Amino acid sequence: MTLSANKQLMQDLLAKAVAGDRSAYVAAIADDVTMVITGQYSWSQTIRGKEALLRNLHGHLASLLTEGRRAVPLRFIAEDDLVVVEAKGEMRTRAGNPYNNDYCLIYRLHAGRIVEIREYCDSALTEAVLGPFPAALRQTG
Repeated sequence: MTLSANKQLMQDLLAKAVAGDRSAYVAAIADDVTMVITGQYSWSQTIRGKEALLRNLHGHLASLLTEGRRAVPLRFIAEDDLVVVEAKGEMRTRAGNPYNNDYCLIYRLHAGRIVEIREYCDSALTEAVLGPFPAALRQTG
């Protein structure tokens, strides 16, 4: 796909997700996706595979946050096979606390599929509001 097609794809997928329909976004994730959560805190890890990403990360987030969680894209920048998205989270914990993190997400695309995600965020806020990431959900090896 072209640079502009990749950018448009991510704009379309995230617009649907913000509106409450995450199905197109989830369908666009490649089975062998790699997600890197950057930093030096308990959430930092490399997740390999769509199943692990949805079960361990997204599933854990769903257990902590109320329905309607979303990251609203503010800016899209595309280069080569990458689309960089600056986003602002709009979320609440099940206890009612706000969790409105700032994100920089770098998506690498291949043939219209998301093959890599790299997430940068406020790690101190993540730990303070969501607590440490459970060791039992981390991939080993």
